[in-house]
Amino acid sequence: MSFWKDPDVVARVDRLEIPFNRHGLDPYGIAKKDLVRFFSVLGWFYRTYFTVRVHGIEHVPRRGRAMLVGNHSGGVALDGAMVLASMLLDLEPPRLAQGMAEKFINEVPFASEWSSRTGQFTGLPEHAERLLADERLLMVFPEGARGTAKLYWERHSLVGFGTGFVRLALATKTPIVPFAFLGGGEAIPTVRNLYRLGQLFGAPYIPVTPWLFPVPRRVPLDIYYSEPMLFTGSETEEDAVVERYVNQVKDRIAGLIASGAEART
Repeated sequence: MSFWKDPDVVARVDRLEIPFNRHGLDPYGIAKKDLVRFFSVLGWFYRTYFTVRVHGIEHVPRRGRAMLVGNHSGGVALDGAMVLASMLLDLEPPRLAQGMAEKFINEVPFASEWSSRTGQFTGLPEHAERLLADERLLMVFPEGARGTAKLYWERHSLVGFGTGFVRLALATKTPIVPFAFLGGGEAIPTVRNLYRLGQLFGAPYIPVTPWLFPVPRRVPLDIYYSEPMLFTGSETEEDAVVERYVNQVKDRIAGLIASGAEART
């Protein structure tokens, strides 16, 4: 069965600076044909259904290792999907951002293979370190599943950040590009999370919206990218030093959220 391919997506995937072999596979098992399928669908949502507005994309390094670090907004991974799309569709030259997927993805039929063939791997430290050593672009959400569990009235807030991303950045000498994603809480306004039901499906929770199911509304979305932050030191820094760096990143993201939310009113 043939699958619709967006010609622009085909051209941009062909321009990715990734060492695909003659079969269209890279050393990680990422498949060009699956990238085209994935981003053809994702591109329609990005450009047509939502109309995503991107600000400050010039701050994202064109080449070399970098870490995109941002906030969660919305009850599902809408934020990550739109950030991935912005890197392929709006950055010049296009880049493939690679995220660290939640471990429960491995328990969903077909999802594990599909995510790995499009460059999204289980969030293990060794996977992330290898990607950065290979000069890839890594996407990280330090809030984890607690971030996507925010309710509608909490959509512009931040919950606690993990510290692993900073230790990883220090170990690999990687610049951190903070970003803020706004609009996810309006697209999927979560009013309650069903944790026990989610556990039955191997997920952290199932978000509930005013129309019950987490089907996103057609609203404008904004992504704000900030200047890169490069911290000095090593992965063995004392906890107090790492916490200070984490708070600096968190404060930068909070500032982007505040200014972006004001612009949306």
